[in-house]
Amino acid sequence: MAHIVTLNTPSREDWLSQLADVITSPDELLRLLDLEANEDLLAGREAKRLFALRVPRAFVARMEKGNPNDPLLKQVITSQDEFVAAPGFSTDPLEEQHSVVPGLLHKYLNRALLLVKGGCAVNCRYCFRRHFPYAENQGNKRNWQVALAYIAAHPELDEIIFSGGDPLMAKDHELDWLISELEAIPHIKRLRIHSRLPVVIPARITGALAERFARSSLQILLVNHINHAQEIDDDFRAAMKTLRQAGVTLLNQSVLLRGVNDNAQTLANLSNALFDAGVMPYYLHVLDKVQGAAHFMVSDDEARTIVRELLTLISGYMVPKLAREIGGEPSKTPLDLQLRQN
Repeated sequence: MAHIVTLNTPSREDWLSQLADVITSPDELLRLLDLEANEDLLAGREAKRLFALRVPRAFVARMEKGNPNDPLLKQVITSQDEFVAAPGFSTDPLEEQHSVVPGLLHKYLNRALLLVKGGCAVNCRYCFRRHFPYAENQGNKRNWQVALAYIAAHPELDEIIFSGGDPLMAKDHELDWLISELEAIPHIKRLRIHSRLPVVIPARITGALAERFARSSLQILLVNHINHAQEIDDDFRAAMKTLRQAGVTLLNQSVLLRGVNDNAQTLANLSNALFDAGVMPYYLHVLDKVQGAAHFMVSDDEARTIVRELLTLISGYMVPKLAREIGGEPSKTPLDLQLRQN
């Protein structure tokens, strides 16, 4: 049986204390996991200069001690592979570093994406925005007001997506203000929130936040970002139950990652764990080609093969859509499951 780390974490209600006590040192993380002597992992320490390491202790508590290939660890630990300048990879793979107003991306016709906050509770090493100029798109009320004016002036918009960074890094009172402003715009019907916080710090789903969602006139959707079933624990399941009771639609998107979830059985376990928690699998993304993350790449044909096998393991409604995002395209691009012929 896997030996899982036991850490002293604050109460479920105290998400801000947990956020203030995240691990930022590769050495500390490896020491907690009894991996301080692993030369391969130690060799990657300097990659924190390229992209800072940040991991909440509640997330570390789900990692297996002594396992350098733990699927949660591999998502967050610095690696010397990040220094490789891979052909075809760039610092702006989705061509989104040109916002219409600071912090607002209007890539698709009916929906716009508001970068509510630039920071995250966890820094995933494959993050497609690891090079994003957050300093020029700061999440503050002045920029939000400019973005809201743009949204109000564009009646083709009926859905706003809160993104980041991580939008749930905003405090409850900030989210309350933003939601109230959106509720006052007649053509906005839906609010979608993309966040990793509910799984890495489940205590972020406070009673006050759930109550605000419950009384909103908007249809609210939460898109979790979970890549492996091991990420899901009792605290996450309790947080999802709270949101379901508030009327929030719960979805998940994953990224197909080499060495983390690149086989059908692992993805089947994830879909089952999500569905048991009341969360519908939504998208399975192939990796965005961001510089520093090429070691996570799974080829399109391999992705197709994996998903074709996944279809044989679970019910069709639990199979996420395999897709990629291409900069400048008006929607996500589905990957058909037909293998290419050379």
